[in-house]
Amino acid sequence: MFIDEVDIKIKAGNGGPGAVSWRREIYVPRGGPDGGDGGKGGDVIFIADRGETTLLKFRYKKEFPAENGGHGSGANCHGKDGADLVLRVPPGTIIKELGTGETVCDLTEDAQRFKAAKGGIGGKGNAFFKSSTMQAPRFAQPGMPGEEFSLHLELRLLADVGIIGLPNAGKSTLISRLSAAKPTIADYPFTTLSPKIGVVRADDGSFVMADMPGLIEGAHSGRGLGTKFLKHIARTAVLCHLIEIGEGDPERVARDYETVDNELRSFDPALLEKKRLVTITKIDTTEGRAEAESLVRMFEERGVAAVAISSATGENLDRLVRQLDSMVREARLTTAAGG
Repeated sequence: MFIDEVDIKIKAGNGGPGAVSWRREIYVPRGGPDGGDGGKGGDVIFIADRGETTLLKFRYKKEFPAENGGHGSGANCHGKDGADLVLRVPPGTIIKELGTGETVCDLTEDAQRFKAAKGGIGGKGNAFFKSSTMQAPRFAQPGMPGEEFSLHLELRLLADVGIIGLPNAGKSTLISRLSAAKPTIADYPFTTLSPKIGVVRADDGSFVMADMPGLIEGAHSGRGLGTKFLKHIARTAVLCHLIEIGEGDPERVARDYETVDNELRSFDPALLEKKRLVTITKIDTTEGRAEAESLVRMFEERGVAAVAISSATGENLDRLVRQLDSMVREARLTTAAGG
């Protein structure tokens, strides 16, 4: 099950109270105060871990408290510090304040850490307050409360290539052929109810590919799977726009392209600035290959790179991988250069 949005409450540990204690030993007539300080409360820390793939573990458990600090005790013994609570989330997790929606952290890299709530400091024991004018303080401090927040966690997949297109365009079949990802495939709309991730091996490297659920007209306003998955596309560097051959109807192909194009534009015009490779698929017959060649020329005349493939037979899949790999490398160089 793919879970990509959850609301949770975190609570750092409270500081432990200081102790009121007196040194009472035989042959020590003036022992004086010896109450130790309380321990610090544990922090709540988020860590991006590429071993995590969803936010599923936050679906049913909603409150996450860290350990409180221990009480101070006599003989100037310091209370034990509370253990930090470490919450591991997938890279690509955005942490927002639940009330305001303000982003407080965007965990994009593996092992990236974020201290979301600080534990309270421990209270001082009565030994701390002894002075020349106060020989026998009979009080100690309580520990300070730890911070607590209500948070909204939102996962946006990090992938080099996002496969987009209408439902049943063949996205799941393609990613299953190019990577080790094994999505369930059936003949009905919205077969892919959650993005699938796969690593595609290229000539001398690899890239991460995500199979995005099919987009329909009105997706940007929430129709179908709507904005639930459009947001994931924003994280990809390259778009592989999968379109079926028109079976003699090139205008239908153009309409299919424009439908997805309009949804991207309506959701976020910046998505249209991403590198894109139109991939004409299901060219399993002689007639299909001839039509695909015409469609590739049609898109190239529009200034859009295109390639024709067959996921069923494997035709041109090597060429597709090489082109996508080249585009991914170019996108990485642009990002590294700050472009």
